Amino acid sequence: MSKVTFNNRNSPFFDALKARIDAYFEENRIKPTGNIALYSKTAILLTAAVLIYCLLVFANLPVWAALTGCALMGLAFASIGFNVMHDGAHGSYSDNKAVNALMSWSLNLMGGSSFMWKIKHNHVHHSFTNIDGIDDDIDIRPFMRVNEHQERYWFHRFQHVYWVLLYGASYAMWIYWMDFQKYFTNRVGPTPIRKMKTRDHIGFWFSKLLYLCLFIVLPVFFKGWVATLVGYSVILFVTGLTIAVVFQLAHVVEDTAFPMPDSNTNKIEQEWAMHQVRTTANFATRNRVVSWFMGGLNFQVEHHLFPKISHIHYPAISKLVRETCQEFNIRYIEYPSVLSAIAAHVRHLKELGRPQVA
Repeated sequence: MSKVTFNNRNSPFFDALKARIDAYFEENRIKPTGNIALYSKTAILLTAAVLIYCLLVFANLPVWAALTGCALMGLAFASIGFNVMHDGAHGSYSDNKAVNALMSWSLNLMGGSSFMWKIKHNHVHHSFTNIDGIDDDIDIRPFMRVNEHQERYWFHRFQHVYWVLLYGASYAMWIYWMDFQKYFTNRVGPTPIRKMKTRDHIGFWFSKLLYLCLFIVLPVFFKGWVATLVGYSVILFVTGLTIAVVFQLAHVVEDTAFPMPDSNTNKIEQEWAMHQVRTTANFATRNRVVSWFMGGLNFQVEHHLFPKISHIHYPAISKLVRETCQEFNIRYIEYPSVLSAIAAHVRHLKELGRPQVA
């Protein structure tokens, strides 16, 4: 597919919104990047992950405590990804590029590749959200059908049931298959990857080997193969399920759109910002615990409109986004809780999995 474009010649919605957001930061004399709230959260999450790791590998815990610790490690991994890595990779953690790069590298310590993630997420997903055939984040074929443009298979009628297992396996697939697929094909879906520098190649392989040493070799040495594989599987499953659910609730629910470009012009007949609002949903924005844990990714509309702004500021600017959407008669999609968003996701999967009526 050739490059998709948007109707950005006139962008009254985004122009008005950006002016209000800029004014908010100027009037309050604050930076759009992270602050002490983000830095303290980083310290808490990283300290928790290190402590749990040390207990699991070096302490003699009863089975129930070890399994609980593995589940907590999976949650810590997901939360570090939501809060620390995500802001760092978007350049919103700090106004210092070196600090942002360091924070984004937390993904490498958890088995992923920040280089590949930035291309897949920042450049592809954020530019072409929910556009089938380009947005690699909604391409789970053939295992799932998440929009009406994708092929339908008989087993999709059960996807609203087996999604839990599939999402749980997604993190292992990410770090052991998809990263390498992108590396060797030099593509993210149909999108070519920019040429990797020597340091990018070294960083990719070094971090993959370091991860294996930390989470396979060292635990096997101290705990043996069986305990390591069981515990490691729990970590992977909890991490994958948590990350996948948060993403799916933001884009793959019954109220979000999956627009396709005009077949002749390959153009979306809306400005980019309107497209982002149509294809994205918020959830549980009044729940402070959810917002803290998810790094503000439950404010996904704000994030997609202003990815360079740290999630710490999303609750404040969401009021301005909501008011501007109302002014321009643009639907602002939001679910009141995590459970209501999950229900909307399951209904969406069930509807798309129904057998086609002849």
